[in-house]
Amino acid sequence: MQTIRIKARIKTDSSQDAERVRPGPGRDLTPLLAGAATAVGGIGAYLALVDSGSPLRGPFTLFFLLAAPAGAIAAALRGLDPFGRTVAAVAGAVVVNMLVTQGMLAVHRWSVPGGVVAVTTISALILLLVALRRLRSRTTRRRTD
Repeated sequence: MQTIRIKARIKTDSSQDAERVRPGPGRDLTPLLAGAATAVGGIGAYLALVDSGSPLRGPFTLFFLLAAPAGAIAAALRGLDPFGRTVAAVAGAVVVNMLVTQGMLAVHRWSVPGGVVAVTTISALILLLVALRRLRSRTTRRRTD
């Protein structure tokens, strides 16, 4: 009969705990999921703009119309906790889509490609404003240091 020896692990410092908690290579799927979401959204926008007859056009375009403004709004709401930021970003994305739809219907210019372009433009402007705000705050901090 064999005896299995178990060694007691003695903690010497907190760096061992940090190494043990850190995920190994291939365990963090966030960049992969972000890339897949970007690809699906880009394909959805492309399919809507070229007026494709693909059955994937509807779901991919809907994903783009929700994900593009939600991502831009989530970038602007950097100070919130993750759950609150997600809820606010999705609600903001719905509001952006509703405002674009209402505006296009009010001026009698409704079209799917036009809506995709309008939502893309608004999302890009929000991201541009966030980038400018961060750049301005960074230069202000450098001046005060």
